[in-house]
Amino acid sequence: MSLKCQTIAGMMDKLAPRKYAEDWDNVGLIIGNPQKDVSTVLIALDITFDVIREAIEKNVDMIVTHHPVIFKPVKNIRTDNSQGKIIDLLIKNDIAVYTAHTNFDITKSGMNDILCNTLGIYNEEVLDVTYFEEYKKIVVYVPIEYKDIVKNAMCSAGAGFIGNYSDCTYQIIGTGTFKPLEGANPFIGEIGKIENVQEVRIETIVPKKLTNRVISSMLKVHPYEEVAYDIYPLETFYDEYGLGKIGYIKETSLKDLAEQVKSKLKIPILRVVGELNKTINKVAICGGSGGSLISKAAFKGADVLISGDIGYHDAIDASLLGLSVIDAGHFGTEKIAINFIAEYIIDEVQKHELDLNVIKSEEQKDPFIFI
Repeated sequence: MSLKCQTIAGMMDKLAPRKYAEDWDNVGLIIGNPQKDVSTVLIALDITFDVIREAIEKNVDMIVTHHPVIFKPVKNIRTDNSQGKIIDLLIKNDIAVYTAHTNFDITKSGMNDILCNTLGIYNEEVLDVTYFEEYKKIVVYVPIEYKDIVKNAMCSAGAGFIGNYSDCTYQIIGTGTFKPLEGANPFIGEIGKIENVQEVRIETIVPKKLTNRVISSMLKVHPYEEVAYDIYPLETFYDEYGLGKIGYIKETSLKDLAEQVKSKLKIPILRVVGELNKTINKVAICGGSGGSLISKAAFKGADVLISGDIGYHDAIDASLLGLSVIDAGHFGTEKIAINFIAEYIIDEVQKHELDLNVIKSEEQKDPFIFI
């Protein structure tokens, strides 16, 4: 048995919707046919020659990466340069490539939430908001004996989530009136006779993107021939998405926090900007390259920014702003994504009783050598 490439792409789109990606990014199915049969998928941070050789040796049909194999526009594919050779190898060996990059950084449960969980950061919020998810309120009127059936169908389709709570609805019992006319096929009542029926008004919220799916699920189980429901825009409730997170840790020193980062991220060495005995409580994080978020982190009151790829002038700017920095490296702050994505796909496969071999790259490594 195998899955279609587009089925795996759909799983990843569910985890990290492509619309969350930055405009300059390149995400989604980058190489391959959506209809390709996939028996084995390999999870990696980057596509290198070592990773491709590993994929060929293990009969991999598809690679899911964090970093795009094609990032800037390609004007030619020449096999006498590295990018051309990589693209040529992938196509010749019929290996599809799917990428979730800044959309995975930004999404809930994505890169930066994984970092927060790993490092023990709590009460976190988005550091730099780049996207708002609008919500709608759906109101539907249901005969009392069908209230749980309809409510469960709507919530299973994605309605009723508020923070860490699911199945959130508000229900009011009232009286509905109607008179079936000629040609009607009423679930309750008689043609030409006004009916008074005890009904429940069910209210719940839903992300705008899931509104049609929730309405469709509700209509499938609602007993009425003509269903009364309303959809309202919500201006007071929305989800924020963006780059990095900022939150709190148990008070510690910069030196001790740096040691914790080394231990929890399993990295041999890191760089630190700031006084090592400085007290740390509020922490900003950004997997990968976070130098551009230094001003934002300082403005929001962070004691330290944990990220990678911090340049010399970034470090100077942070010092001038009174912000400490822990540079744990690009690879060091993002390699944790490999386990997460692999486990996510495995869970989706098992949940839907599908058949797919999911493996994690053993050739993925930091390009830097520490001596």
